[in-house]
Amino acid sequence: MLRLFLTKIGLIINCTIIYRMKKNLFIAFEGIDGSGKSTQVKLLTDRLIKEGTKVYNTFEPTKSPIGSIIRDIFTHKIEADHRTIAGLFVADRLDHLLNKTDGILKKLDEGYTVITDRYYFSSYAYHSVHMDLNWVIEANALSAGLLRPDLNIYIDIDPELSMDRLNKGRSIIELYETTDNLQQVRNKYLEVIAVLKEEEKVLVIDGNASQEAVAAKIWEGISAQF
Repeated sequence: MLRLFLTKIGLIINCTIIYRMKKNLFIAFEGIDGSGKSTQVKLLTDRLIKEGTKVYNTFEPTKSPIGSIIRDIFTHKIEADHRTIAGLFVADRLDHLLNKTDGILKKLDEGYTVITDRYYFSSYAYHSVHMDLNWVIEANALSAGLLRPDLNIYIDIDPELSMDRLNKGRSIIELYETTDNLQQVRNKYLEVIAVLKEEEKVLVIDGNASQEAVAAKIWEGISAQF
């Protein structure tokens, strides 16, 4: 009888875990360039899929025509004012959310857990180095009103380590990718996280740790959301 009872309890626990892992979330990864976001997105995706979760990965700037313009600016093919860049990101982000083919809102409605490499926190941090933070927040207010992440994961890393990674892994250093600028962006990230702590759910991770340690902390934070 005891063995049968324990078996039933085990089945209940297993069913509960499976049920909880079926809840779909919207997760945004944030951090300065070279922080290891892409690696952690992949590790988290693999683990969620293993747990039986449908996952859709995406990123900003997107592959849309607007996103392509931004990427051309970043790779020095086109010149643009910082205010123009900020405006392009606002438009690209709205299309990212609302696109009827593969927009984030559509994917969430289809039951996917959506993981994005960058969302509006990136605009807050990167663009407010060059213009007023309140303007950037207001410019992105429609996106924030449409959808806030269930969890923003900010990977905090030393800008010098970031630049070392970028120099080793990139053939082209993009716009904004200098030690001085990334230090300012990091400061802005921390400022914005403090300012919006009552409105946004943010998990701050030490990105200077090993990949395994970072992944473990992220999983711990994600598990609490299911």
